[in-house]
Amino acid sequence: MPQELYFEDFYLGQNFHSVGSIKITAEEIKEFSKKYDPQPFHLDEAAGEHSFFKGLAASGWLTAAVVMRLRVQSITVAGGMIGAGVEEMRWTEPVRPGDTLRTEIEVIGVRHSSSRKDFGIVRTRTLAFNQNDQVVLRSTVNFLAPVRPTA
Repeated sequence: MPQELYFEDFYLGQNFHSVGSIKITAEEIKEFSKKYDPQPFHLDEAAGEHSFFKGLAASGWLTAAVVMRLRVQSITVAGGMIGAGVEEMRWTEPVRPGDTLRTEIEVIGVRHSSSRKDFGIVRTRTLAFNQNDQVVLRSTVNFLAPVRPTA
């Protein structure tokens, strides 16, 4: 198991890369979309062909969920990664059946929390790439990291 990181372990310019990657299937796209984002271009290949996407495309929310999974696998925050706000999330290319996603995460801010002295706030920029190295999602996300306990 990777080492758990505390607030003091994060620094500006620090980079994390995916531990592995996740391949997206047509079935997964349709199943997620049926439950959470039931739009024709996410549910049916023929409807997708006649849409803006010109083919079946994953919901952006499925892409975001996959990116979250990759983030959690790549950064082991002590006590878990507690979200402290999404500043930006942009879907830049559609995710298609068969795409394999990976992430690169850069720490772009580190500060102590003004309201919780036992936590710091880590600001990150995440790029999610498909197998062709196209950026499919770009986000700026903050999370809480606990201050290392003193003995």
